[in-house]
Amino acid sequence: MSELPSCPKCQSVYTYEDSSLLVCPECAHEWNDGDTPASEGDATIKDANGNALADGDTITVIKDLKVKGTSLVVKVGTKVKNIRLVDGDHDIDCKIPGIGAMKLKSEFVKKI
Repeated sequence: MSELPSCPKCQSVYTYEDSSLLVCPECAHEWNDGDTPASEGDATIKDANGNALADGDTITVIKDLKVKGTSLVVKVGTKVKNIRLVDGDHDIDCKIPGIGAMKLKSEFVKKI
């Protein structure tokens, strides 16, 4: 029996194969066998249109985003300057005018 890789998200060793995917029973993360932690480190963060993002870029929000825990909404077309890319689920740190510091997912923005 071949040794399966540990989960790239939580490092659990109890992974199993399900069809063509590898699954972690502890955090429910699913990934392809070719997706190794080494290839994840080389991945670039891309916007909704597939353009690569970099620190200091200016982006535009492409969807109304509710701010969790408040009644505020980040409107479509809001321009955000000088972003910072970080690791994690929300991969953009920024300051939105009128709202303040926020973390955004790159799938809801486009590069200007």
